[in-house]
Amino acid sequence: MLTPEVVKGPPPNAGSDFLHLDIGQAPRGGRAAWLAERLRRAIADRIVPVGSRLPATRVLAADLGVSRGVVVEAYQRLMEEGQVAGRGRGGTVVVAAPIPPPVSNVERECLAPATEPANSTSAMTGTPRPAVPFSSAPGPDIFDTLRAAPARIDLTPGVPDLAAFPRAAWLRAERTVLGRLAASDLGYGDPCGTPTLRRAVAGWLARNRGIRVDPAEVIVTTGVSQALGLLAQVLRDEGVSRIGVEDPGSLGVRQLLDSQRLTTVPIPVDAAGLQVNELVASGVPAVTLTPAHQFPTGVVLDGERRRRFADWARAGGLVIENDYDAEHRYDRPPVPALRASLPDRVCYAGSVSKLLAPALRIGWLLVPHRYRDAVVAAKRDADLGNAVLPQLVLAELITSGALERHLRLLRRRHVRRRNAMIAALARHLPEATVHGAAAGLHLTVTLADDVIDTELATAALARGVKVQPLSWHCRRPYPPGLVLGYAASSVSTIEEGIALVAAGLRAARRGAVRLPSGP
Repeated sequence: MLTPEVVKGPPPNAGSDFLHLDIGQAPRGGRAAWLAERLRRAIADRIVPVGSRLPATRVLAADLGVSRGVVVEAYQRLMEEGQVAGRGRGGTVVVAAPIPPPVSNVERECLAPATEPANSTSAMTGTPRPAVPFSSAPGPDIFDTLRAAPARIDLTPGVPDLAAFPRAAWLRAERTVLGRLAASDLGYGDPCGTPTLRRAVAGWLARNRGIRVDPAEVIVTTGVSQALGLLAQVLRDEGVSRIGVEDPGSLGVRQLLDSQRLTTVPIPVDAAGLQVNELVASGVPAVTLTPAHQFPTGVVLDGERRRRFADWARAGGLVIENDYDAEHRYDRPPVPALRASLPDRVCYAGSVSKLLAPALRIGWLLVPHRYRDAVVAAKRDADLGNAVLPQLVLAELITSGALERHLRLLRRRHVRRRNAMIAALARHLPEATVHGAAAGLHLTVTLADDVIDTELATAALARGVKVQPLSWHCRRPYPPGLVLGYAASSVSTIEEGIALVAAGLRAARRGAVRLPSGP
């Protein structure tokens, strides 16, 4: 049955991505003073630098679940101290930063962001298996094949709301960039990325992911895939031949690492995240991880696991943190990145593929100092660096606040579409169990053991609906299921798609799977 809590709306004190503010930490009767002190400290530490705008009072109050007066009073205190100034429609702007007092070790700790190929005959129906993308074990080109398969409704995961791409904001930013661009800026750039974007990314990560990083440490990549490929190349050159991967875990990541001639070792994932005891027992020197929103299950690496995981890393293990869609959260407080507390043991990869569009091919990579030179050399050899103009436009979107406004718009859309998918599953597939509803761009559903999910995906495609079978992302025994993307589909399309999937399940059980006849 569906878990009842997934249909609830956001809790009142979900928290703010900005500085990872959690109003639950404020003393009773002292919320404004607490908020003012957190802002004061962020300004002093240059996390919120001079010239940047604070969130609108209404927006921050809504994020924290407090009255607007609490935020207004906090801002007013900073105005009286001369640190911020109101600029009308320009918002509240940081105009001065005090000299930060020394931070004790105690304070610093308190502030730290805490299968074998299938047979040719269907095991479920006893009928010949049709020649569709799910008819055999997924090969290296499986995602290209699935993208090319004709279907009227696409519920595959990992696709953001491309129709929401902020075209007007992008054009404004592009005009701004071109208006001030010097001729010399059109030459070959730094293979690590333009300094402007690296500064903007460093600020974005500080505000939204709790990561303190010097802009010089940011390496701009063509998405998370290139970041993982560069790391795999460097690790292989250093003699690393085995790497742990989550199980269930991303088939695409596993295929990428396999292509780099690394042996991927499956490490089980449960309701608390990756099982650290299994990681230790595997003996692998490195592991890839999606701790903020595990793909595909949606679980968050819990506090106890984080502590044990940190112990493993400090003892010599290397973490590759894939923060692929951490900005998209709805029903839970923000989760800080592992990199925030383990900078010397964590390689961190992120991108705007799930936030803006995969077509931009812009991501970033942070690595411990000992790997930096080798990664930069690999990046230079690969492509001499990303295209400069899109980097500068993205930097303008970030620094102007347009990207954060876009994220707020996306969250409202995503919540409506997620709720529509949950409601449709309750109506049409009431036996399904839903996982990972609190964040991300997809839901995972598990089904009864008599279901073969590749047969169900085939039956759905025969009715014009693309989905991914959960078994694609598993190497150890796991319940059958589907991974269903909702971000790119309208509410009515989601309802129709789930109804067709349910019809496909009934047909598959009757042995009525047919090839799709067209779009």
